[in-house]
Amino acid sequence: MQRLFTGLQPSGSLHIGNYLGALKQTVELLKDADGLVMIADYHALTTLKDTEQLRKNIPEVVRDYVAVGMDPKKTIIFQQSSVSQHAELAWIFDCLVTVPFLMQAHAYKDKVAKGLEANAGLFTYPMLMAADILLYDTDIVPVGADQRQHVEYAREAAAKFNTAFGETFKTPQEKILESVAVVPGTDGKKMSKSYGNTIPLFGTKEEIQKAVMSIVTDSTGDRPENVYNIHRLFKSEEELDALYTEHKGKYKALKDALVEDIEAMISPMREKRASLSDADVKEILRDGAARAREQAEKKMVDVRQKVGVSI
Repeated sequence: MQRLFTGLQPSGSLHIGNYLGALKQTVELLKDADGLVMIADYHALTTLKDTEQLRKNIPEVVRDYVAVGMDPKKTIIFQQSSVSQHAELAWIFDCLVTVPFLMQAHAYKDKVAKGLEANAGLFTYPMLMAADILLYDTDIVPVGADQRQHVEYAREAAAKFNTAFGETFKTPQEKILESVAVVPGTDGKKMSKSYGNTIPLFGTKEEIQKAVMSIVTDSTGDRPENVYNIHRLFKSEEELDALYTEHKGKYKALKDALVEDIEAMISPMREKRASLSDADVKEILRDGAARAREQAEKKMVDVRQKVGVSI
């Protein structure tokens, strides 16, 4: 059985782009894979400097994972900061790669261009992500198209270590479902919290309706393309062609239909999410941390011996 690894930052509420772009395919892949899913709280520190917000967000990600269909009995759900081996291995990788290599990272350049502080954590982020992935002999990493480079960096880190110290790490492969790799937002751009163009994944029906009604429409055409491009992620082209022909030019009716289709998907997940108690979340995190630490430490025993710090 292949080993799957993925992670999600506890940086706020999820939107349907997060689900359709990565989480949905992850749940499908986990049916036939040995999985670890991480709450990437150390990664979040590169941009989130609010203690209480981070503390509040971490258990919410656990609820998100379970709500979308991940089974904590089968899949290891754990908090990154509970497994110190991640930071330890990241430091070793930092000592193997060069500054010019890290300067090529698209995510770093994009975030700095948007005005985020160029802190060292943001700069070395790819090596912590490489450690996250490589610690567990990962085979596949489901990611959005914009994160493909992070997996490439993990492969490079593995190759550099293996060349320097002997065969140790597997070379993981990204898994991108191209048809929904980039989910359009309410303005037609990629759906992103930073653009303020999202539809909430676990929002109430009223919140979903408000977001859908804000979708920018082109009054010159018969079919509102921004509405259609989101709608096609929920229904087949054949079904939509009939619907959009029937309601040609009736933009509100088409948006109402989109609301109902989104609600049909979200409602069961929203109910499952609400059923998880605080005690349930703490138990999932305790169990997941213990299982992840056991696997991570086995790998680090080998790594320490090979780099020479074990005497």
